[in-house]
Amino acid sequence: MSHNTKEPTLKVALSYKDLVIYGLVFMVVIAPMSIFGFVSKESHGMAPLVYIVGIACMIFTALSYRKMSQRYPIAGSVYAYVNKATNPHIGFLAGWLIMMDYLFAPALLYAMTASWCTDLLPFVPGWAWIALFILTNCWVNIRGIENTAKADIFIFSISILALIVFLVVGIHYVLNGGGTGELNLVPLYKPNVIDPQFIGTAVTIAALSFLGFDGISTLAEEAKNPTRDIGRAIIVALLVVGVFFILQCYVATLIQPDFTKMNPDTAFFDAAYLAGGTPLKIFLLIVNILAVGVANTLAAQAAASRIVYGMARDNFLPKIFSRIHPTYRTPWISTIAIGILSMILGISLSIDFLAKLINFGAMTSFIILNISVFWMFFIKEKQRSGLGNILSNLIFPLIGTGILAYVWVNFDKATMEIGFTWLALGIIVGMVKTRFYKMVPTPVSLN
Repeated sequence: MSHNTKEPTLKVALSYKDLVIYGLVFMVVIAPMSIFGFVSKESHGMAPLVYIVGIACMIFTALSYRKMSQRYPIAGSVYAYVNKATNPHIGFLAGWLIMMDYLFAPALLYAMTASWCTDLLPFVPGWAWIALFILTNCWVNIRGIENTAKADIFIFSISILALIVFLVVGIHYVLNGGGTGELNLVPLYKPNVIDPQFIGTAVTIAALSFLGFDGISTLAEEAKNPTRDIGRAIIVALLVVGVFFILQCYVATLIQPDFTKMNPDTAFFDAAYLAGGTPLKIFLLIVNILAVGVANTLAAQAAASRIVYGMARDNFLPKIFSRIHPTYRTPWISTIAIGILSMILGISLSIDFLAKLINFGAMTSFIILNISVFWMFFIKEKQRSGLGNILSNLIFPLIGTGILAYVWVNFDKATMEIGFTWLALGIIVGMVKTRFYKMVPTPVSLN
């Protein structure tokens, strides 16, 4: 029986603009709305400051992603980069850890959206909303990455519109005597209140909003000019979304400056109600459902399926997950698998528990990535001459590692226990796949 030996490849279709918008959609420009109350309480009413620190946390890791994406323009993100820079065993563990982020993120987003939907329409059960969003997103993702990009642009535009409306109405409310009654710097800085401990704790919560900039790197094999565009898109998306995060938290804090009176679950929407009444609150709730339940989960599912695809292609996961659809040229088996997993996890696990899983996996794998940049370029390749090399190969990755390590040690005990259990499971899986690390699964050749 003869077979066509030419395997289908991922479809190259994404421009630089598509990549930036994908990153903004993945991070969700209105992401702080859903966790504003929690961040405000942890930071004593200085949520905007937390997001400024959050950008500082992530920018150095973003620079490491840019460095690696220029050298290795392939799908797989941190798994592929660490694999190439160090060795496949460490790469597998980095991929296993980032899978905590990518596998559980869609489930978290579906669960959050379902809770908002049941608030609006209590007679429809949460599981039905989760199933509806998953079926829709699987269909769009399998049909092609261009469809994902078009959906991203549409919902990104709606999100920006909603944000502008909130900012205009909120500032008008404050300048007319509401909230603080003036524009001031109190949300950004309170003398004698700032403490490294609570900033660290708050940033572990806020960091959840920034997770997604790295997702751009999973699309390297579908980008028209990955060597140039992936790294640029990661940096630009991170900075742009950071500005949006800071602005909306600043205005929301001016509207409701007393963090002790906030309901953590609904604080931002309560601020919207104060400034613009029920119409603005419901409008923002619906836009959040669209942005998170459709666009964000669409992007998260696309990224997760490509991480799984990359690891399966290198024989670290079952080969079936590396199947590419012959017509649409998308990793359709891994996309369906992520959908099924998201359905199970979204129904069975709490939002708080899922958030802990995601943060541990992302932060730990980011630390490994930063160390890998230092190891590969500064140690192995001895790129040490000139200020540029010193900064990009030594200073930036080590600063990134230090910041992430500080955030990492502020995780609570439950998060650590969950994270190390997942890591131990990964070590066992790696041992089985490599016969106690004596052999390496043969990776695919991309040359």
